[in-house]
Amino acid sequence: MITKSITNLNLLRIQDSKSDSIYYGCSQKWYSTLWQRKAGCGPSVASNIVHYLENKQTNSKQVFSRKSCSSLMEEAWKYFSPKVGGIHTTDMFCEAFVIFAKSRGMTVQYRIVDIPQDKCSRPKLAEVLYFLEEALEKDAPVAFLNLCNGAVKILERWHWVTIVSLDKSEDGKNAFVDILDGGVIMKIDLGLWYSTTTLGGGFVYFTAF
Repeated sequence: MITKSITNLNLLRIQDSKSDSIYYGCSQKWYSTLWQRKAGCGPSVASNIVHYLENKQTNSKQVFSRKSCSSLMEEAWKYFSPKVGGIHTTDMFCEAFVIFAKSRGMTVQYRIVDIPQDKCSRPKLAEVLYFLEEALEKDAPVAFLNLCNGAVKILERWHWVTIVSLDKSEDGKNAFVDILDGGVIMKIDLGLWYSTTTLGGGFVYFTAF
């Protein structure tokens, strides 16, 4: 297997000072209102990515606390507050992210690979894997929009998650990604998702300059 991953997953390790629980990545369940907890996957993923981009060049060993994480999530919500249908396109996510990043003094560029509903219009799986490898080699977590989870039962539909690593076979026929969702790391079969999703989705990564 060929493995690519972000350099420092510990930057997305979150500690709850009240319970000493350890999480990986922000969880939308930490939002304060019911609507935010239902619709907050986009800003939660944006919070993961902004935090990583801001801190990956530092040598700081400071732990990302749940309190500071929740504060960042509330800030992100101002830019990603979902309308009817939520943040359901990569373009919507990118437009909001650019403004969010700018508000924190950061200029970003982004790249997108969309997976259309029409299977005939989709890029080949090899192209998607190349895109993910490119992102992770640049030490960029990937925002993954899943509109339909297909046969991947542990992945929620109409949902954003953060990809932090990729494992693929030498021939590219088998591929798995580690995602952050709900404060935990989960491994999903990306090839299975690609071949069975009926609505598609998309992938985005950002670089700061």
